[in-house]
Amino acid sequence: MASLANGIRHLPGYLDRAAQEHLVELVRGVVAEAPLYVPEMPGTGKPMSVRMTNCGSLGWVTDKERGYRYQSTHPGTGNPWPSIPRELLDLWEKLSGYSKPPEACLVNFYSDDAKMGLHQDKDEIDLEAPVVSVSLGSSCLFRVGGLSRKDPTGSFRLSSGDVVVLGGEGRLAFHGVDRIYPGTSTLLKNGGRINLTLRRVNR
Repeated sequence: MASLANGIRHLPGYLDRAAQEHLVELVRGVVAEAPLYVPEMPGTGKPMSVRMTNCGSLGWVTDKERGYRYQSTHPGTGNPWPSIPRELLDLWEKLSGYSKPPEACLVNFYSDDAKMGLHQDKDEIDLEAPVVSVSLGSSCLFRVGGLSRKDPTGSFRLSSGDVVVLGGEGRLAFHGVDRIYPGTSTLLKNGGRINLTLRRVNR
């Protein structure tokens, strides 16, 4: 386990291959019930390069008109989000150090050319709870900085089965994905990367 500044933890290879394969099957079940969609930037409506969905009592969504928010239903189907799988709730209990369960699990799918600009996870009311992030599939270059967009940043590689916890002072650190490394994993038969992000929204 690598300890990073400001309460950010990187746990390389935390999930073995069997656990990763099981999570992929669980994600397929979530996607079957709550299909992947393309989120839009607030104001401009510009499509993001990732496709996403959610599971849990709440899901994070964004569109041109209403911007970043959490809501209880899928923006395309209007149906409630599927439940968070027990295996992910157990992971939260082991790693978060937080007494309340997560309410949202974001499922982001990165194709080989997708990326995610530097951003803070700050749409939650409860900022005492950490964010627990799981990488599945192709490796990526993960960039993390400080509490200001102008702070220096550093980057490191995230591989399939790695877990990152953003907690403490690092809970609001700017972070993003610079690039995907195609062909670095055989977990997903068509390539790409899945990122699962567990979050507590309300106090």
